Amino acid sequence: MAARREPKPVILVSSSVYGIEELLEQIFAMLNGFGYQVWMSFKGTLPVDPQKSNFDNCLAAVEKCDLFLGVITPFYGTGKQERGLSITHREMLRAIELDKLRWFLTHAHIPFARQLLKQFRFQSGAKPNRSFVFQKTGVMDDIRVLDMYEAAIRHEMELEKRTGNWVQEYFRFAEALEFVSAQFGDLERIQRLAGRRRS
Repeated sequence: MAARREPKPVILVSSSVYGIEELLEQIFAMLNGFGYQVWMSFKGTLPVDPQKSNFDNCLAAVEKCDLFLGVITPFYGTGKQERGLSITHREMLRAIELDKLRWFLTHAHIPFARQLLKQFRFQSGAKPNRSFVFQKTGVMDDIRVLDMYEAAIRHEMELEKRTGNWVQEYFRFAEALEFVSAQFGDLERIQRLAGRRRS
């Protein structure tokens, strides 16, 4: 009698798309090759309920996936309502809220811009500077990419209490792919992590 095969772990890759299409193609191929079921809207593999909105379909995918990989870039992404959060931003916040097994990549421009703009974003201490208005630029289109990064590093928590806050910087696509390979190349390790979470 053949041994029962474990179902493939489902990993949701959440990101904006502009400027990183090639990276997303390579991440998809790599994860698929390692043996994961990859949900990625860019590739059309996200399960869609035609009776739900795009927002609801994406949030449902976050709730159902086993693993979450977020990619934070200097471009905020589409799908946002006026003054509302983008789909990608909402996916990331939901993954954190649900305490999903999660990993994050961020382009090196994000932590750099965060340090550079800190003097304008905040008044004394951590009080937000409401008078600061960010103007879209060619290298970063929305200040909320910094909010996404700060959510991922669990900035609101005391340092010693933070978990699930590893955010790997990359500049070249090859650096991002090295991280993906190192983290997800050992499928058995990930299955043990997921199994430990379920037990």
